Amino acid sequence: MAKVTPRTPSGFGEYLPGDQIEFNRLMDIIRSTYEKYGYSPIDTPDIELSEVLLAKGGGETEQQIYRFTRGRNDLSLRFDLTVPLARYAAEHENDLVFPFRRYHIGKVHRAERAQAGRFREFYQCDIDVIGSDSSIIDAEFPAVINEIFDKFGFGEFTIRINNRLVLNGFFEGIGLGEVSAEVLRIIDKMEKISRDELVAELKILGLSAVQVDHVLEFTEISGTNDEVLQKLEDLKVTSEQFQSGVVKLRELVEALRTMKVPEKRFKVDLRIARGLDYYTGTVYETTLNDLPGVGSVCSGGRYDDLASHYTNTKLTGVGISIGLSRLFYKLREAGFIKASKQSLAEVVVLPLAQEQMAIALEAASLLRMDGVATLLYTEPSNLKKKMKYVDRMGARYAVIVGDQEQADGVLSVKDMQTGASFQVPPSELRATVVSSR
Repeated sequence: MAKVTPRTPSGFGEYLPGDQIEFNRLMDIIRSTYEKYGYSPIDTPDIELSEVLLAKGGGETEQQIYRFTRGRNDLSLRFDLTVPLARYAAEHENDLVFPFRRYHIGKVHRAERAQAGRFREFYQCDIDVIGSDSSIIDAEFPAVINEIFDKFGFGEFTIRINNRLVLNGFFEGIGLGEVSAEVLRIIDKMEKISRDELVAELKILGLSAVQVDHVLEFTEISGTNDEVLQKLEDLKVTSEQFQSGVVKLRELVEALRTMKVPEKRFKVDLRIARGLDYYTGTVYETTLNDLPGVGSVCSGGRYDDLASHYTNTKLTGVGISIGLSRLFYKLREAGFIKASKQSLAEVVVLPLAQEQMAIALEAASLLRMDGVATLLYTEPSNLKKKMKYVDRMGARYAVIVGDQEQADGVLSVKDMQTGASFQVPPSELRATVVSSR
């Protein structure tokens, strides 16, 4: 019988153990930071009813979802974690405590063209606070981003912040109220298209040459955070939306300073628009300074009505999302992530013969009881092959039990990092390994 070629579908990835260990390390940093800020974990089904996922309308979204029928049920794989959150909050609103702070780390699926760095199945890591209008909450998200990416240790990054009230208020002031949503979508891709293309797209919307100049001059305002805020105030825009947005931006900047987020890591940037319609206030995008071509690695913002398609209760909130699969891919491609070990074991215990297996088993058990990740090598092979195995696993220590060790009542320990070798009684092995961790 012909063999089936083992392969995964295009756009669906998997990692060898070394890469998976690094991927999980990043995920653990995200999860522990979310929990440190008081966010509660939730998980929702990968499969939702299609009418739930498409409640806002079909269009492009419908083209991107994996949809199928099972019996009389029209079902779809979730394409993000926001729509399931809206359904979850509406379904359980009488049981949840508001403001509701949740984090959700899970896979989502999109039936779009697979290409480098874009997948059909990928992990998103989201946090949201629902039921709070506090500007302090808005400031908490850059603080969370700062802590996570600082722990990642992949160089400097910039959290770019803006407020949709500022943008909408300015557009209103120059007579663009009716096309402001379309202008926002164009601004959102400013860094991906040329200036000429930008001007052409604005003119297609019907903007006059003067209005185009106003939009370009506005988005090119730059300087320190205080300088940008002052320049906004100096524009003397009379729109209440605009003035409210500037006040909120100033409050956000001051709160970030109070929270000790380094000034070099956050920046008021008027080009940040987040083209999605549901954002109504603060918006965020995070970029890696050493890898600007990667684009945004963490983004989000404030919304006024999360679950209007499922409940009459107005659920306001704010949230961010880290696309971990894409981030990991880009960092690995750029050489920032290198798999260095194939196992989480810190110690590999090597009995040289079956006669030493009981001693080795006891040593491994004692180490595990002290929380030391320990692997027991059970296969019959020579010492050279066993040491090569330890090296490939990336363990710090090899603990060797041979005839001489058995006779002398000791264990031989080799530090794979320094090359140093020494002997210890079995009773001292735990203290020796634990003290050097």
